Amino acid sequence: MAYIAGLIIVGFLFLALHYFTELTRHQKIIVAAIALGIVFSAVAFNAYSNTQRDKMLNVVMKFNQNKTVKCNGIDVNNSQYTISIGTYTFIGKEKTPHYGQMISASTCE
Repeated sequence: MAYIAGLIIVGFLFLALHYFTELTRHQKIIVAAIALGIVFSAVAFNAYSNTQRDKMLNVVMKFNQNKTVKCNGIDVNNSQYTISIGTYTFIGKEKTPHYGQMISASTCE
């Protein structure tokens, strides 16, 4: 849906350039290409962000299912860590070797 909205916006921009400016056809195409590039960059960034979020949520789901996840070479599990849902951070439990250690869920596999 974002692609369609982006194309419509670029189309309106091209129409505005056509009727309200003294730019040549070549200059209009360049401006439209730049605007289209910006829209496609935003869509690509959005897709990347969604992928990263899904990866992090899968790690949290595995942790909540009592499975061990690997974070920066450290095994993280329910017996030694708790999870802070607000920040998606694993925090070492008291009376464990990892007490006070904080690991972001985004760094896990």
